[in-house]
Amino acid sequence: MLIFVNLRDDILSLMNIDKWLKNSEKILLENDLTTARLDCQVLLGDELDKNKYWILANLDHELTDENINRLSDKILRRINHEPLAYIRGKTEFYGREFIVNKNTLEPRPETEAIIDLLKSLPDNYKTIVDVGTGSGSIAITSKKLLSEKDVVGIDIDNKCIQVAQKNAKLHNVNIKFHQGNLLETVFNELHAYSQWIILANLPYVPEKYTLNEAAMFEPKHAIFGGEDGLELYREMFSQIDGIKNKPNYVLTESLPFQHKELENIAKKSSYSLIQTEDFIEVFCLA
Repeated sequence: MLIFVNLRDDILSLMNIDKWLKNSEKILLENDLTTARLDCQVLLGDELDKNKYWILANLDHELTDENINRLSDKILRRINHEPLAYIRGKTEFYGREFIVNKNTLEPRPETEAIIDLLKSLPDNYKTIVDVGTGSGSIAITSKKLLSEKDVVGIDIDNKCIQVAQKNAKLHNVNIKFHQGNLLETVFNELHAYSQWIILANLPYVPEKYTLNEAAMFEPKHAIFGGEDGLELYREMFSQIDGIKNKPNYVLTESLPFQHKELENIAKKSSYSLIQTEDFIEVFCLA
């Protein structure tokens, strides 16, 4: 990684949008950040509270010293490959903005398929349980699109629950959030459910899997799922076996090469695979 001792002086000497963008993009590219142009536009848009179209139409706009100071701090963080979402304190998921921080995973674009598949299911359930809710993006998106459903979010990390609650308030939805290990904390409650489904984006990365630099900033307990990455899914399906009224459907996310083994795990709990899309699998109670 390149080190820029005079980075702040370089940036502070540039006082308009055009020069700031060119200089900052160059610095990020030299530090192997291939999304440099977009990163700079996004950070500048946040700073000025303007969209990229305004920015590109106002390249002569002069930046204040305060603007440049704040932006240079963020460029330094990006040089270290800190995820853009953590620097901004927010990200987008399924067209909506969500608060994120170092305690939550950044919602992945591939996870949006879980919402697409949820929408395609028969409407014969009353409750959605989001296991491993993190920032609450899946639970909240589900509630926004299917407002008549009851939605429950569960996470083992109370710091994630706090973020999810803030996001629920931001999007004006009523969701019950619980802290606990998978279904354990709501186990007694689940016995009373008659029609329900599970959305599970659990940690699934095998423990010896090599992560990119950006992922190293994310909470490890939310990424790794044991030796083959599927330990938490085994535990969840084991918990499902102890529930009187099992969920109609279970939607999971995992790496494509894990799908066959995850199908075997689900089969032992009387679930059959009915659909796959990229990282997402849909299991139906046989």
